[in-house]
Amino acid sequence: MTHDYLDLITIFNDTFYQSFNTKLELGGDEPIYLPADANHDYHRIIFARGFYASALHEIAHWCVAGPERRLLEDFGYWYEPDGRTAQVQAEFEKVEIRPQAYEWILAVSAGFPFTVSCDNLNGDFEPDRVAFMSKVHTEVMSILQQGLPLRVQMLSQAMRCFYNTPPLEPTDFVVK
Repeated sequence: MTHDYLDLITIFNDTFYQSFNTKLELGGDEPIYLPADANHDYHRIIFARGFYASALHEIAHWCVAGPERRLLEDFGYWYEPDGRTAQVQAEFEKVEIRPQAYEWILAVSAGFPFTVSCDNLNGDFEPDRVAFMSKVHTEVMSILQQGLPLRVQMLSQAMRCFYNTPPLEPTDFVVK
């Protein structure tokens, strides 16, 4: 199956532009979320370099952010750049569990491979990917049991329709 970021842009914008005044847009080297301003009367999720996975990740952060956060640049979240210590990495991973769980759900909805992002290539230690993925998996199972939040459900359904993928099942999510 081919995954073109242009398709994802269309799926997202068709799903959310009218109801949430938000568009997904291709950006350059760094992703960013920008709320509506004097130059743009809509909110923008800008993903990096045309990478499908980058778009899914940024969308997942948007799905986590509540209405007030969606009025702030990058949702008002802190970001500690690559090169984190073990302690800072642990804090980073805590706040990344929910967004990466949403990202995994959306990836499966699109039939797209998912890999957790520890995002610390230049740190002074190697993060434990499997342990982090296990935490994200636990979160996915909880979300599936409780029911998908509205925006995740809307996009999952639109993606499953576009990519002709089956309904989500817990067995679709395997830690590797």
